[in-house]
Order: sequence, then C-alpha cells, then structure tokens
Amino acid sequence: MKAEHAPEHSMDPRSADDAPARESVVDNAIYLGGRRVDSPPSVAAAITSLRSRPGAMAWIGLYRPEDTELAKASEEFGLHELAVEDAIVAHQRPKADRYGQTLFVVLRAARYLDQEEKVEFGELHVFIGPDFVLTVRHSEAPDLSRVRRRMESNPDLLRQGPQAVLYAILDAVVDGYAPVVAGLQNDIDEIEVQVFGGDPAAPRRIYALSREVIEFQRATSPLVGMLDGFIAASPKYGVDEELQSYLRDVSDHAITVTERVAVFRQMLQDILIVNSTLVSQAQNEEMTKLTAASIAQGDEVKKISAWAAILFAPTLVGTIYGMNFDHMPELHWLVGYPFAVVLMGVVCLTLYLVFKRRDWL
Repeated sequence: MKAEHAPEHSMDPRSADDAPARESVVDNAIYLGGRRVDSPPSVAAAITSLRSRPGAMAWIGLYRPEDTELAKASEEFGLHELAVEDAIVAHQRPKADRYGQTLFVVLRAARYLDQEEKVEFGELHVFIGPDFVLTVRHSEAPDLSRVRRRMESNPDLLRQGPQAVLYAILDAVVDGYAPVVAGLQNDIDEIEVQVFGGDPAAPRRIYALSREVIEFQRATSPLVGMLDGFIAASPKYGVDEELQSYLRDVSDHAITVTERVAVFRQMLQDILIVNSTLVSQAQNEEMTKLTAASIAQGDEVKKISAWAAILFAPTLVGTIYGMNFDHMPELHWLVGYPFAVVLMGVVCLTLYLVFKRRDWL
C-alpha cells in the first residue's frame, strides 16, 4: 500500500521530504521454536530473515513509523489498506477487525501520572498474521519491551506463535489498567473529603475527573466483547486450550476493570449531586441567616420608630404652645399648664398602647 491511500494522513502539510529522518524500529526479532534467532535492523531485513526460515515468526515493533515503513510491511505481509490507514492516522477506538488471515487490533493503553493526578492514554495497533506480529505504537505506553522479555523467558508459550504474543499484549494492557483504577479511586476519595469539607474547588475537580473516567471507559469497555470474540473464535483458528484459559483470565480482569469504571462514573455523578445539595443547603442557611438578621433589624427599626413617634407627641404639643402668640386663650388659662401636660401624657399613652398592640414595642 502506498502512502497516498491514507487520505486523512495526506492532509498533513509537510511532505515526506520535509519530515525529519528518525528511527522508528524499536525492536525486531525472528523467533524459531520459541527462541530468538535473529535481530534484523530494519523492517526489510526482518522480512528477508523471516522468509529464509520456514516455521519462524517475526515480531516487529514500530514507534510512530513513517508511511514508507508501513508500506513495505503492507506489501510483504499483505496488510489491508484500511487497517494500514488506521495505523498511520491513529486516534482509533479499540476494535478488532479481521482481513483474511490477518487480524488487526487497536488497543488503548492507560497509565496514571501521580504528580499531575491525571490519566494518560496511549494507542497501540497490532497486526497478527500466520507468521508475524507487527506492533505500531503512537505513545510511550504500553511498554512492550516488558512483554517481549516475558515472552522470551517463556519459550513454551512463545512457541505457540502470534496468538500467544497477542495474548501477552492484551494481558499487559489490561494489567496496566490496575494502577489507573487505584489512582482514580484515590482521587474520588479525596474529592469526597473536599465536597464534605466545603472546598469551592471540588466541582471543577469533579468535572475534570469525570472526563478522565469517561475516556477510560471508552478505552476499556470494548475489550470485553473483543476478548469474548477471540475466545469464541479460538477453536476455529486452532488456539491452544491453555492459551484459551489465559485469554479467559484476561477477560475476567477486563470485566473487573469495566465494572469498576462504571462504578466510578456513577460515584462521580452522585458526588456531584451531593455537592450541589450541600451548596444549596449552605446557600439556604445563609439566606435564612440574612432573613433572620433582616427581620431582627426590622423589629429594631419598628421599636425605634414607635418610640420616636411617642416622643414626638409631647414635642408637638410643647412646640404649639411655645409659639407665644397673643391670641392663644390657653396661655392665660389657669389650668392651661396642667391641661398641656395631661394632653401630652394622654397622647403618649395612646400611641404606646397602639404600638404595643401591633407588636412594635
């Protein structure tokens, strides 16, 4: 297949001549009888070495390869152009597609970064054929060197061919989810403390963690159906019984991970609801306090207003009789003074009783 068959990749404005030269071959190995017999330096050399050894298996590991390297492998191994296009473009969902005798598997690895408290996702493309395994990584995770060392230390398992390598890769990816699950669980525990502690930063962290959990769920949930399909098709492709049991074990671990992730998503939704409820309660309590303070302030204002009105009555009477007009009969009346005092007292008492009845005093 040629590079121009990948339309998405062709949208890259850089041409092949402009791209910096780099070595994308991570590790090449030819295995015969479960043991490494050759370590070719390039994809072309690996293919040549494989063809010269009947019954051998090639395991070619690439990291962000150039189009030409995948094109060479595509021509020699008969890879389908759609699968090669997916491997070049990347950003694929986890899936397993079979093209004739070649199985194309896309996996999403994940690792938890303690310092950043976030989940980093990687992408791995695996081509499985009758006598070869071709892995294409677009990120640092997963670390396939550990998988290769594990398989090389177990020749009996490696002797079972590409299906055994696929199992080991699946097992490594699924096992890599365990630290992520533990990290997410720790983050959720911390968020619960933040929520019940009234931390205003809790909602933002809940939303950020929810996005990571959703992305993690997208990476893990397709694995269960994928592994079930591999197990069901094992007799058809002559997969060893022991290897089938290993696949079932990986499937059990994948189911456990997907169940935990589903629980995490539900827990975050519940925590968000609880946080909203606590915030609403706090706002209601604050409003209640403000209302009580407003009512108390109003009562004080009413008392002050009532006493001001009561004290205003004698002031009004005294002001009227203090104008010193000549034609005011009460000024020269014998009982004028007692009358004014009694009048002020009656007005004040009347106002007091009125305000008291209306609970202003």
